[in-house]
Amino acid sequence: MKNLLVNLLMFAAVALVSTGCSKLGKSKSKGVPNDGQLHGISNGSRYVPFRPPGMVYVPQGTFHMGPSDEDVSYAFNARNKQISINGFWMDATEITNDEYRQFVYRVRDSIAATILNFKKAGGDGAEIIDWKKAATIKWSDSKILEQLNAMLLTPDNRVFGKKEIDAQKLVYHSETFDYKEASKRDNASKPRSQFIVKKDIKIYPDTLVWVRDFSYSYNEPMSKRYFSHPAFGSYPVVGVNWKQATAFCEWRTQYMNSFFEEKKRVPESDFRLPTEAEWEYAARGGRSQAPFPWGGYYLRNKKGCLLANFKPGRGNYPEDGGFYTVRADAYWPNDFGLYNMAGNVSEWTSSLYYEGSYNFQHDMNPDIRLNAKDSDLPRMKRKVVRGGSWKDVGYFLQTSTRSYDYQDTAKSYIGFRCVVDLAPSQGKKK
Repeated sequence: MKNLLVNLLMFAAVALVSTGCSKLGKSKSKGVPNDGQLHGISNGSRYVPFRPPGMVYVPQGTFHMGPSDEDVSYAFNARNKQISINGFWMDATEITNDEYRQFVYRVRDSIAATILNFKKAGGDGAEIIDWKKAATIKWSDSKILEQLNAMLLTPDNRVFGKKEIDAQKLVYHSETFDYKEASKRDNASKPRSQFIVKKDIKIYPDTLVWVRDFSYSYNEPMSKRYFSHPAFGSYPVVGVNWKQATAFCEWRTQYMNSFFEEKKRVPESDFRLPTEAEWEYAARGGRSQAPFPWGGYYLRNKKGCLLANFKPGRGNYPEDGGFYTVRADAYWPNDFGLYNMAGNVSEWTSSLYYEGSYNFQHDMNPDIRLNAKDSDLPRMKRKVVRGGSWKDVGYFLQTSTRSYDYQDTAKSYIGFRCVVDLAPSQGKKK
């Protein structure tokens, strides 16, 4: 009888403990059953696939990178090689003046808000800009301009005394993490702070490129109007060097992810410049052996109409419909839905220009990069430029033609577009 009573008490105690542990485990594990088995814990809510506005998806695939025909210059700097590329999103058009102006105005307003002390406490207690107040700044108000005098041109630099913002004061503070350097084995034990790159970048386009790029040529109207006049809002931005293009990508990432954080959504990947291989793969539009984005061997269609904005013949600039640049969505897109991958403006890529890079680069997402410093040699600052422009002959419009310019140099015929990598959809298993 005594043994029976002891056994009943032990059974009740075990049942009570088991019940208590079960409830505790469920509450701490956010719904994960405590059955001794591996179920996994999600990092957040169900992922909702994001479709970036103004971008098109370039699916993964394999293509032959390099000349699709004879290397007429015999430079041998682009040997034909089979390459596999992961899928990514890419801007359907080159970044336009209107889109880049959004970046310029955001930097302008952030500097003004700092001067006017339009700030509030952030989630972590740190002070952040109060963008609702910043949006109310009246730039035509003389009293406001007096308070923002530090942003204006000094009196000796004004024309007829007109108060204007000094473009040199529009500086974007950049902070990036150098993954390439941090991944080296010798740097495994070094603190993370050694790989954070901080720098200030002047972001206003160099409007004087229209005059500087062409000796003994009258292009002053383009310098005065191209970036500021609303008639050119849908035209590709130019006068932006490689550093400014990468700063735009960084800002665009922060601008997007700050919105997602407010909506309690998972942050997305970074916007960036495409690699040289990604750019060529996207330009081909799935036509691996075609020399031009539209697939043919010629610069005209069967009706004799030119298919891109470039320098036809010996210099009949207006024959293709545009004397300088044209709208970023002019002409027909390629099979991926990308506009002006040949002509209009050449485009920056993230890749270092090295003549023999095709000989040693990987065949999976090849990427040759170098974060050159201002003190480095000029040849270390060369970045690959692709696509040809409104002032180039037809040879530079070929998808395989390589060219380069220096990362701290701006031109009237070089623009850019962004790409972004997005996570796969977490759909139901089939």
